[in-house]
Amino acid sequence: MNDVERPEPDCITVNLHPRHTRRLFGHEQAQGEFMDAWRSGRLHHAWLISGPRGIGKATMAWRIARFLLTRPQVSAAQESFFQAGSPSRPASPDRIPDPDPSHPADRRMTALSEPDLKLCRRPWDEKIKKFKRFITVDEVRRLQSEFATRSVTGAWRVAIVDAADDMNEASANAFLKLLEEPPDHVLFLLVCHQPSRLLPTVRSRCRTLTCRHLDPDSFAHVMTASGQGENIGARRELAVLSAGSPGDAIRLADGNGISAYADLVRLFSAAPTLDRRFALTIAEDFGSGDGSRFDLGLRLVALLMMRLARFGACRSDDIVEAAEGEAAMIRKLAPEPEAARMWAGLAQDLPPRAEESRRTNLDPTGAILDILLRMNAVARRVVT
Repeated sequence: MNDVERPEPDCITVNLHPRHTRRLFGHEQAQGEFMDAWRSGRLHHAWLISGPRGIGKATMAWRIARFLLTRPQVSAAQESFFQAGSPSRPASPDRIPDPDPSHPADRRMTALSEPDLKLCRRPWDEKIKKFKRFITVDEVRRLQSEFATRSVTGAWRVAIVDAADDMNEASANAFLKLLEEPPDHVLFLLVCHQPSRLLPTVRSRCRTLTCRHLDPDSFAHVMTASGQGENIGARRELAVLSAGSPGDAIRLADGNGISAYADLVRLFSAAPTLDRRFALTIAEDFGSGDGSRFDLGLRLVALLMMRLARFGACRSDDIVEAAEGEAAMIRKLAPEPEAARMWAGLAQDLPPRAEESRRTNLDPTGAILDILLRMNAVARRVVT
């Protein structure tokens, strides 16, 4: 099985890899910052494209790569003149220009066969038929060897790291050496969901492009362009749960996330009188399968806690429900800021507990059930 045929670790679902996306919606400020740097003739060698998961960061990275690898081999000043004088491609200061779909490099990039583009991501483990948990040091060393020689044409070469968060300590240190002594005419594009997880020395050597959640119009355009508009774009609950992230919306839809979140709301609407049978049913659902249900369960319980914390802290009556009865549940379990702090504290404790569960191969059903019982304990402290 080759790289194109097997599942890919850096895409939402099958056939939705960012390299297949022809349009980028939103992120005008970040696009404008990159184009300003390009036109200045002083393009930094490493860019950290940061922001919440699923909002188009990888799509931007691929768009930048296409822009560089399909341009005429001219200087930045000549390129600026070329854009301004081209009737077929009017220049826009806030947009990375559309690539030429007939360019041979464009087609090679889609097929993952472009020699001037390198993709660094979690490798496939043939023994267990799964992707490894981290970008390994061998993957970074492969980049080092492939960029060891100069480009024959003198054109740009591009490396996309997706996601930089997936590097472990060894691979991050190896990558740092690449940034400290960058190869000639190579641009590094690091897609990053949580910059705080990167080595400070890696962050300091990158220029940051910050991407934010999409506005409602851009969100709807992405959903329509992905072929999911009728199923997702018009569903208020999914738009609320995804907080304007098309990637999260698609993941939630594929995992029946609306129904699963509604079950959590129904469970905790009765808290602290917890229906343990119902809680076990929810835990067994999230504990089943290949691990994707467990990840979904962790995301949904964290989302529930954060919504309790947010609305409790601001004590707002304007609660847009993501499930029937959610507003009443929030008012009951987060009536004031002190309760909000309790929920925020529990939510903060969730990631290390989840990581410990994965590391020690704990039963995912038991791990989810433990989280639900901890949430009920907080609910008891609030209500009583």
